[in-house]
Amino acid sequence: MAKAIWNGQVLAESNKTIIVEGNHYFPPDAVNDTYFRPSSTHTTCPWKGVASYYDVVVDGQVNKDAAWYYPTPKPAARNITGHIAFWRGVQVQP
Repeated sequence: MAKAIWNGQVLAESNKTIIVEGNHYFPPDAVNDTYFRPSSTHTTCPWKGVASYYDVVVDGQVNKDAAWYYPTPKPAARNITGHIAFWRGVQVQP
């Protein structure tokens, strides 16, 4: 079971992640919403589309834009719609 951990807290946990370009994308129901705050950041991937971000907040510490997802990806990436991936120090244990 894959887990995403930051600052000692489990942010997401699932045995149904989708791996794309080396990143585990966790299904929305596997994520602990307590630790997420919407960010205004957006980036564009040529084949996946526009990504939106969350800040991860644990015990008052903020990890800016540490999680991202594609709310309406391009057709080639539709299997990760709404799934959340991590970076910026979030440890993902397969």
